[in-house]
Order: sequence, then C-alpha cells, then structure tokens
Amino acid sequence: MAIHESGQMYLETIYILSKSGARVRAVDVGERMGFSKPSVSRALSILKKDGYVRVEEDGALTLTERGLAIAETMYTRHTVLTQMLTELGVDETTAARDACRIEHVISEKTFDAVRQHLSRMAEKREK
Repeated sequence: MAIHESGQMYLETIYILSKSGARVRAVDVGERMGFSKPSVSRALSILKKDGYVRVEEDGALTLTERGLAIAETMYTRHTVLTQMLTELGVDETTAARDACRIEHVISEKTFDAVRQHLSRMAEKREK
C-alpha cells in the first residue's frame, strides 16, 4: 500500500526524534509537528493499522521495518535537498522548508542525479 505525504512526514518525525535514543511518544510527535493530539492519534492509528508503526504498552512508538525504510528515505532526501538548496544560496530556513515539500514528490531518478552532482562537487572541493 502506498503511503501518503502526511504519513511520510509522521514516519520521518518519529525517525528524527528516535535518533537521540529517547523513547518517542505521540505527544512528542505532536509537539514537533505542531499538530493536535486528536490529529496525531488518528494518524498513528492508521500508520499502526497499515504496519508502519508499533505502539508499545507504555505508549512508546517504534518504526517497523517498512516504516523505517520510508522514514530513512524521507530523511535522506530532506538532508540532501536542503544541502543542495543551501549550496545554491538559499537561506537555511527556506531551504529546509522547501526540501520538506520537494522530498515527497521528487522522482528517484532526479534525486539520484542531485545526490551524484553534490558528490562530484564535494570531490572537486577536496582537491
């Protein structure tokens, strides 16, 4: 089943919050995303039903293998696209906001081209 952009954003947020090693709860996700408790609860219920998230007995959220794969993809796209935009001269805040939009619609082919270009540019700078 394909996952919608909003679901991708929730998974990426859980991933980012879990990178610190802390237990992630629905309230943490809501605070980070600026969404209400009912909205977060509904989204997490759908993500759980579709097999992207597990909710432990104590309320901690963990990503399933499927959820982790999507979250890592979105996070990688976000960081690479933010880097590209900042290297083009866009300020960090605008670059991050625009990357968040682009990451959900960019094709894999175009994203790979962007990543390869940035890699070549980094190699040139190192020489």
